[in-house]
Amino acid sequence: MTRSAVVLFPGMAPATFDDLGRFLVLDRYVRPWLAAAGEVLGEPVLPAFRAESAHYGPFSQVAFLASSLALAERAEHEYGMTPGVCVGPSFGQRAAAVYSGAVGFADAVRLTAAWARCERDYFAAQPEAFVTQCFVRVPDQAIPEVLACLRERGEWAEVSADLGDGAVMVSVCEAVLGEVVSAVRRRGGYAMRAMRPAMHARRFAPLREAAAEVLAGCAVADPELPVVADQDGRVVRTAAGVRGMLLDGFDRPVDWPAAVAGLAELGVETVFVTGPDRLFRKLEATRSLGDVFAVTPDTVGWVRR
Repeated sequence: MTRSAVVLFPGMAPATFDDLGRFLVLDRYVRPWLAAAGEVLGEPVLPAFRAESAHYGPFSQVAFLASSLALAERAEHEYGMTPGVCVGPSFGQRAAAVYSGAVGFADAVRLTAAWARCERDYFAAQPEAFVTQCFVRVPDQAIPEVLACLRERGEWAEVSADLGDGAVMVSVCEAVLGEVVSAVRRRGGYAMRAMRPAMHARRFAPLREAAAEVLAGCAVADPELPVVADQDGRVVRTAAGVRGMLLDGFDRPVDWPAAVAGLAELGVETVFVTGPDRLFRKLEATRSLGDVFAVTPDTVGWVRR
């Protein structure tokens, strides 16, 4: 492949051992990553992941990170992937930071586990429960209308991700989630999954501050491979830029069409989606770049070795 290829590390959907367990046990590429993560965390990842009840707990996040990097390694060895740039919408930023050479895997594991605990503690201390709801096939003005109605009543609501082609994620107080879902449905949209904890909203600036304290103890280098930021499509080429991109993930919305535009400006024509993904490889914005190859637990075969 040429520099026209991008490796796309997907955002994290709710992940349980039932979702990823077979892949994590059988795939020959992921086993070394899991072993290395276990050494960092001081205990094996798989038993802890199996026992973890939270869909976004520390071990589920680490398992997702290891899976994404292992699938990128498979794409290199078996599909000839040689990307000239990488991108990681939402949680995928962390795998992109490792793959680009900006953050070592051990540091990324420590960061991921520590940030999961920061999220748990931050949201547990809030007087209200927050949720991020995903919608698809939403007419252009539906979300602005619904959010405007909420704000007129003094309710908080923010767009956490614009994924293009009527796919959007909205963060709200859980108390009004049913009302928001009904309002979007009346306007022709469809409600998909709801994510807890909520994410990518300016209201969560204190969470960003807590995450920044953790990141301050992590070594970050200039990336060897440029990274396109999911918030606005900027090209990140410095350590400071990587730090800013990672922290922006806590309190800035994802703008996937802008990220795709940034990739298009770099001449990207081929996309390798490497990681557990059922969303980003299907988005019209992603497919507008050219050929899309999905290297995911759903698309690869495993041989026990």
